[in-house]
Amino acid sequence: MATFLYRLGRLAFRRRRLVLPAWIAVLVAAVIGVSGFSSSTTDDFTLPGTQSQQAIDLLEKEFPQASAAGATARVVIEAPGGQKLTSPANKQEVEALVADLRKAPQVASVTDPFTAGLVSSSGNIAYAQVTYAVPQADITPAASDALHQVADKGEEASLKISLGGNAVLEEEQSNAAELIGLLVAAFVLVVTFGSLVAAGLPLVSAVVGVGIALCAITVASSFVDMASNAQTLALMLGLAVAIDYALFIVSRYRTELREGHAPEEAAGRALGTAGSAVVFAGLTVVIALAGLSVIGIAMLTTMGLAAAFAIIVAVLVALTLLPATLGFTGARVAHGRLTTRRVRAEQHGRRPTMGVRWGRFVTRHPWRMLLASVVGLGVLAIPALSLRLTLPDDSMAAPGSTQRVAYDTLSKGFGPGFSGPLTIVVDARDGDDAKTAATATSAMLKGLDDVAAVRPPVFNEAGDVALITAVPSSPPTSQETVDLVGDIREGSDAVEKDSGTQVMVTGTTALNIDVSAKLGEAMVPYLAVVVGLALVLLLLVFRSVLIPIKAAASFLLSVAATLGVLVAVFQWGWLKNVFGVDETAPIVSLLPILLIGVVFGLAMDYEVFLVSGMREAYVHGAGPTEAIVTGFRHGARVVTAAAVIMISVFAGFLLDDIALVKSIGMGLAAAVLFDAFVIRMTLVPAVMTLLGARAWALPRWLDRLLPNVDVEGEKLRRVLAERQRQTRIPAQNGQEPAAPAPLG
Repeated sequence: MATFLYRLGRLAFRRRRLVLPAWIAVLVAAVIGVSGFSSSTTDDFTLPGTQSQQAIDLLEKEFPQASAAGATARVVIEAPGGQKLTSPANKQEVEALVADLRKAPQVASVTDPFTAGLVSSSGNIAYAQVTYAVPQADITPAASDALHQVADKGEEASLKISLGGNAVLEEEQSNAAELIGLLVAAFVLVVTFGSLVAAGLPLVSAVVGVGIALCAITVASSFVDMASNAQTLALMLGLAVAIDYALFIVSRYRTELREGHAPEEAAGRALGTAGSAVVFAGLTVVIALAGLSVIGIAMLTTMGLAAAFAIIVAVLVALTLLPATLGFTGARVAHGRLTTRRVRAEQHGRRPTMGVRWGRFVTRHPWRMLLASVVGLGVLAIPALSLRLTLPDDSMAAPGSTQRVAYDTLSKGFGPGFSGPLTIVVDARDGDDAKTAATATSAMLKGLDDVAAVRPPVFNEAGDVALITAVPSSPPTSQETVDLVGDIREGSDAVEKDSGTQVMVTGTTALNIDVSAKLGEAMVPYLAVVVGLALVLLLLVFRSVLIPIKAAASFLLSVAATLGVLVAVFQWGWLKNVFGVDETAPIVSLLPILLIGVVFGLAMDYEVFLVSGMREAYVHGAGPTEAIVTGFRHGARVVTAAAVIMISVFAGFLLDDIALVKSIGMGLAAAVLFDAFVIRMTLVPAVMTLLGARAWALPRWLDRLLPNVDVEGEKLRRVLAERQRQTRIPAQNGQEPAAPAPLG
């Protein structure tokens, strides 16, 4: 691999006037392509094999007029202060709004608040339930505009109108998070390189790569149902890793220049060494993200594949566009005019770098540093034992948004559980009497403590399937509602035995509970797959048994600590005002799985970039402890800068108002912080110091079986050294220099 990348780096450097315009053309084509397509995203879930999905499939067949799979919207209406909606004037306005809703495009049905009993006991709050004939992803702009026009008409009549449900799309968010992340990244790059030219290259590469990826994802969303947060995750990860990968390559390029190599040769060597690590690191992230598709949830699949695509583009840009731009800057990248006197002294070896000093400190006190790292992360992981999962609903919408106002208004007028009703389906097609079974089911529901209301059963045309709506007393995301769904399913067993019917619980709330349960069950197997992959990949890279085991164990520790922080902040409410968390709630069920996949890839990034330098030194004769310090000399500064950039990019998303985006940003920022500074910079050197030479041990039989992937470019260096030796020998004998030995 290293030899191929060496040739690729030199080719891109030499053909820069072709490579750079080619990438610009791809970016322009992607931007033009976006203008010809309309993006369509969805948060709908399908979960084959669960009771809730089975019930939805039955409702689509037996109650086609109900559009069980169709999008829904709640138009929440509140009377002006001191008035009631039941007054003649206000009632007339509400009925006019309902009439307009029924005429709106794609609407299948609309419930009248006055005839359906959807007016609060106080008389000042009501809502109309709008059911569409199509799922959320197929809602047209005309249908969405019509819904908002009805809301505006109600506002003109002095009524307070708010909209909830999955048919109401989130408003576009500002780009403050991305801008802040880029500004911090620019500052860190300038400090790291001491050069505006060197600092600008990773930023340019990242912008081009992320721009192409996001445009392509937008175009893809016109053909497939894309999760609404897929682009956000792709942007978050694509921006961070693109800057990091470029940082590693540019840093190695500067090192090669300082060692006296010509710019083209330096570009080839940089890509053959740091580029190999970039390919490996990018591959691990891609595999982990693409692996999310095996869980079987479409929303998670599209998020994972979209982010994986952004990583692929970032790697391709780093391997081709970056060496091409280096061809235009030449040796100017190596001149750090903005560096301090201390940094220049470190670069010229007149004083040890901060990384060297830290490495020596850790190797002198390995037991203390190991204990401090494990205990510290272990304490942070304790809250993870209380982890509860849920899916985002209107209660997690941005404060002040129409969805959040609708949720709060409904809770005020009808109770906290009214926004998440449960649909109970009584299937008596193979039973004796649907009416008797429905009556028994209703009686069972009314006997449960956490049920606020039970609506009369509605039967299909054949009279053998009944639909009953139960309103919980607790909010949809509460543990009480989760327990209620379990109680209903347990109580349904008795009804099924007595009547020979099947009783199923469904609805958005029940479906969300089932999805969260499935994701919780999938977390351990997925974690096992990811850890197993880590063991295999690191075994190939470092040709060591103990280093992969150490890396996998430390990865699990950082994931546990990250989940603990998320639970403490978002679920328990610790420091919630500091991080702008408006209301505590269970952790979004997608997040732990995403964290495992993403953090695995990032952890392997730092493991490769740092430990490969240690292995290189050890292979060249350094002692085990000195090899650790040497690895820190070459990699600590770059890894630290890369981690700070990633943390800044991810933490910038804490400014987002959407709970899911905020929690993803905080989770990834915390994960990088723990993995880079606690695991890789502290725990790893402490453990390797204690292991000594055993850290690099590999049984001979296994050594013969494993292929040599040459991530550090060791084989490449031998080939280049031999070529250089063959070139010098004739010159020393007064002969013409021989032609360089071919690579390969």
